[in-house]
Amino acid sequence: MPRFTTSDGLSLYYTDEGEGRPVLCLAGLTRNGADFSYLAPHLPGVRLIRMDYRGRGQSEYASDPMTYNILREGEDAIELLDHLELAKATVIGTSRGGLISMALSVTHPDRLQAVVLNDIGPVVDAAGLERIMDYVGKTPPFPDLDAAAQALASGHAHDFPGVPVSRWREQAEFMWEEAPGAGLVLRYDPKLRDALIGQAGVGEAPDLWEMFDGLKDIPLAAIRGANSDLLTAGTLEMMQARHPGLIAATVPDRGHVPFLDEREALSAIHHLLEKSA
Repeated sequence: MPRFTTSDGLSLYYTDEGEGRPVLCLAGLTRNGADFSYLAPHLPGVRLIRMDYRGRGQSEYASDPMTYNILREGEDAIELLDHLELAKATVIGTSRGGLISMALSVTHPDRLQAVVLNDIGPVVDAAGLERIMDYVGKTPPFPDLDAAAQALASGHAHDFPGVPVSRWREQAEFMWEEAPGAGLVLRYDPKLRDALIGQAGVGEAPDLWEMFDGLKDIPLAAIRGANSDLLTAGTLEMMQARHPGLIAATVPDRGHVPFLDEREALSAIHHLLEKSA
């Protein structure tokens, strides 16, 4: 099982598959590298690296949950590249992973060959934040993964129309695991919620536009779900205006976040890889 140890002593899990150009995948807030399972078969000739953040997936939980923040998680990503002796990588950042990518454009721009932002930008819509805080850190109220899949299919019927229950069953397994006699449990540290609440009350929030502007000289693609409640069409237009070279794609019938195996998403990713080769 591939692991590396961070500079503050945590053991983090990652996968490293294929050969060719290194592409580092960074998942959403509560998610892990399994979320890129749908994208992986569509990237031949690429060295696909997926990291489970501290406190998520198969990585070790932090004793101090306040280290669950985008700057520390960005440093973890850089330390993984150091561990693998990689000078640069293309980063595909979904939601939280996109925020980390923007932060890295300020702290370590020399390590970024190109960046894909999946349904995230410098303005995070309040409706999306409210939805996220409604579930972060809470035990899922389902008896098993089959019931969870049905609930996901029903709950996302509007923003993800036509997605079969079988895919939601796979997603449920990425997100939760069955514990005998206890229903479902989280695949991440529930103290992540405490970190989000604690960080919200400490100091000024970072200027996300300033971080986004750090990408001005880095090849960039942005993918948006047409039904997203986190990245609006207006914000994507503003991103295009500030980064004229940005490759923008909107995926129909998808909310937050696209799976990345959709035609529009793959077209944007492949275009960026070709453009930044």
